[in-house]
Amino acid sequence: MTASHPPRSESDIHLDSTAHLMNSISHELAGQLRLVSPLGHRRPARPALVLVAHGSRDPRALDTVRALRDRVRELRPGLPVHLGHIELNEPLLPDTLAALGDTLAVLVPLLLSRGYHVGQDLPEMAAAAPPPTRLAAPLGPHPLLVEALYDRLVEAGWPAGVDAGTRRSTAVVLAAAGSRDPDSTTDTRRTARLLADRLGVPVVPAYASAASPTVPAAVRALAARGRHRVAVASYFTAPGRFATQCAQAAPWWASAPLGAHPAMARLILHRYDESLATRSTEAA
Repeated sequence: MTASHPPRSESDIHLDSTAHLMNSISHELAGQLRLVSPLGHRRPARPALVLVAHGSRDPRALDTVRALRDRVRELRPGLPVHLGHIELNEPLLPDTLAALGDTLAVLVPLLLSRGYHVGQDLPEMAAAAPPPTRLAAPLGPHPLLVEALYDRLVEAGWPAGVDAGTRRSTAVVLAAAGSRDPDSTTDTRRTARLLADRLGVPVVPAYASAASPTVPAAVRALAARGRHRVAVASYFTAPGRFATQCAQAAPWWASAPLGAHPAMARLILHRYDESLATRSTEAA
């Protein structure tokens, strides 16, 4: 025989409804409180990461930086990652920053060394932007760039093992865009030394413009020293006119630009985190 339950009164039903309503309100309040600091201030939104590309008339460049942006997003889901260009491509950096409103933005230049853009253009653009901004260091020099350069050389045909005899006739030209800024050439020379340590052969920096030697001049100088097997390592973020010109001067073979290599995405996030850590230290 089953036990029978007395019918619930109207007051019991009313209490259950009230409890359910209070539980719903409490749950919603708890979600809102998670956005508020212990001192009662609303927690700030996560700073946006803005990739700053130079811009190029070569359509492959825009495809490349978009792919790099997407790889950064994959590595850190939830982080707002945007793209802005200094010139030639849309969106231009001022437009990207204007769309962010009052969100703090960390600008990470997709530039491989210091130079005029890092020292002049970007600080001026950041100062004129509506949102508060933080300018990160350029990508180079850094060991992660050497990792990407090495992999691109291997993809182009760099041998896994080089014997002593072959090593004596082998060298690499590190082909960069070039700048009149001495800091830029200093940074490129440092990357060349890091890559030479990795490869075990001489690596000579050379430039497409504004600095010397040019890539053909560097190739000739190496040949005069008995280095006839010369590869060109493309020290460019994306394809473009300079990268193409430098690759055509390679007597052996040339690697592809760094592009959306995984090490590039990790380095971008490192520069982003580094900038925020520096800001926190300064505030403390």
